[in-house]
Amino acid sequence: MAALIIGLVFIAFGVVACLPGALNWGPDVLTFLRGASPVVALLVGLIALFIGFADIKDRAEAKKEEAEEAKKEEKKA
Repeated sequence: MAALIIGLVFIAFGVVACLPGALNWGPDVLTFLRGASPVVALLVGLIALFIGFADIKDRAEAKKEEAEEAKKEEKKA
Protein backbone atom coordinates (compact mmCIF):
# COMPACT_ATOMS: atom_id res chain seq x y z
CA MET A 1 0.00 0.00 0.00
CA ALA A 2 2.84 2.38 0.83
CA ALA A 3 4.54 1.66 -2.49
CA LEU A 4 1.32 2.53 -4.33
CA ILE A 5 1.02 5.87 -2.52
CA ILE A 6 4.70 6.70 -3.08
CA GLY A 7 4.34 5.82 -6.76
CA LEU A 8 1.33 8.10 -7.12
CA VAL A 9 3.18 10.93 -5.37
CA PHE A 10 6.15 10.60 -7.71
CA ILE A 11 3.91 10.48 -10.79
CA ALA A 12 2.07 13.59 -9.61
CA PHE A 13 5.38 15.38 -9.00
CA GLY A 14 6.61 14.44 -12.47
CA VAL A 15 3.47 15.77 -14.10
CA VAL A 16 3.56 19.01 -12.09
CA ALA A 17 7.27 19.50 -12.83
CA CYS A 18 6.66 19.20 -16.60
CA LEU A 19 3.70 21.57 -16.69
CA PRO A 20 4.49 25.10 -17.78
CA GLY A 21 4.32 27.61 -14.96
CA ALA A 22 4.67 25.27 -11.95
CA LEU A 23 8.40 24.63 -11.69
CA ASN A 24 9.11 25.53 -15.33
CA TRP A 25 11.18 22.39 -15.86
CA GLY A 26 9.46 21.64 -19.17
CA PRO A 27 12.30 22.88 -21.41
CA ASP A 28 14.86 20.99 -19.33
CA VAL A 29 12.83 17.80 -19.61
CA LEU A 30 12.59 18.20 -23.38
CA THR A 31 16.35 18.78 -23.60
CA PHE A 32 16.95 15.62 -21.60
CA LEU A 33 14.57 13.62 -23.80
CA ARG A 34 16.27 14.89 -26.96
CA GLY A 35 19.65 13.86 -25.59
CA ALA A 36 18.50 10.51 -24.24
CA SER A 37 16.54 9.42 -27.32
CA PRO A 38 19.55 8.25 -29.38
CA VAL A 39 20.99 6.37 -26.41
CA VAL A 40 17.67 4.65 -25.71
CA ALA A 41 17.31 3.81 -29.42
CA LEU A 42 20.79 2.27 -29.40
CA LEU A 43 20.04 0.16 -26.33
CA VAL A 44 16.68 -1.00 -27.72
CA GLY A 45 18.37 -1.91 -31.00
CA LEU A 46 21.06 -3.92 -29.21
CA ILE A 47 18.47 -5.78 -27.17
CA ALA A 48 16.49 -6.52 -30.34
CA LEU A 49 19.64 -7.91 -31.99
CA PHE A 50 20.37 -10.17 -29.02
CA ILE A 51 16.79 -11.43 -29.01
CA GLY A 52 16.93 -12.02 -32.76
CA PHE A 53 20.19 -13.98 -32.53
CA ALA A 54 18.81 -16.06 -29.66
CA ASP A 55 15.66 -16.79 -31.68
CA ILE A 56 17.68 -17.93 -34.69
CA LYS A 57 19.81 -20.13 -32.44
CA ASP A 58 16.71 -21.65 -30.80
CA ARG A 59 15.10 -22.39 -34.16
CA ALA A 60 18.24 -24.10 -35.43
CA GLU A 61 18.44 -26.15 -32.23
CA ALA A 62 14.77 -27.12 -32.51
CA LYS A 63 15.27 -28.28 -36.12
CA LYS A 64 18.28 -30.31 -35.03
CA GLU A 65 16.27 -31.98 -32.24
CA GLU A 66 13.39 -32.73 -34.63
CA ALA A 67 15.81 -34.34 -37.07
CA GLU A 68 17.29 -36.49 -34.30
CA GLU A 69 13.82 -37.58 -33.16
CA ALA A 70 12.88 -38.46 -36.75
CA LYS A 71 16.02 -40.61 -37.06
CA LYS A 72 15.20 -42.40 -33.79
CA GLU A 73 11.64 -43.12 -34.98
CA GLU A 74 12.96 -44.48 -38.29
CA LYS A 75 15.30 -46.84 -36.44
CA LYS A 76 12.45 -48.13 -34.28
CA ALA A 77 10.25 -48.85 -37.31
